[in-house]
This record gives sequence, C-alpha cells and structure tokens, in this order.
Amino acid sequence: MLIKFHKLFEKNFKKLPEQLKKKTILSINKFSKNPHDPKLRNHGLKGNLQGKRAFWVTGDVRVIFEEFNSYVLVIMLDIGTHNQVY
Repeated sequence: MLIKFHKLFEKNFKKLPEQLKKKTILSINKFSKNPHDPKLRNHGLKGNLQGKRAFWVTGDVRVIFEEFNSYVLVIMLDIGTHNQVY
C-alpha cells in the first residue's frame, strides 16, 4: 500500500495537539497493515463525499481518504473532528 497525503490533510494535521498527532500516526500505521481492522471503523461516505471513505482516530476524530485499486494507493485527504470534516 502506497499512502500519500493531500495538502489539506497536512495542514490540519499540523494543527492537532501532540497527543492526537501520536494517535493519528498509530491509526495510520494500523490502517497500512490492515485497512479493514474493526477498531478503525473504516466506512464509505455519502452525499458530497460519496466515493470517499473514513476511519476513526478517536471517537470524534476522523481521517477522510480515497483508495484506488483495492488499497494499492491511498490518499489521505483530511483529518479533523466529525463536524470539521463532514
């Protein structure tokens, strides 16, 4: 799996508190090993984000991403609270 980061993801990641940055890195590492790990709650999105997916970092923090070719390429698009990213 090749993971790339969109500029919006990088911008919003930099704004996170250090503890949340660490949790995000752990979640991305877990995702890279198994994107369907039940703890991540990987799910498809609807509405204006249809075709994109999300997984949980914490109960309220989500990573929005797009996957290509059955997770050969993943682009992390955004990170933030539920209200910020949806």
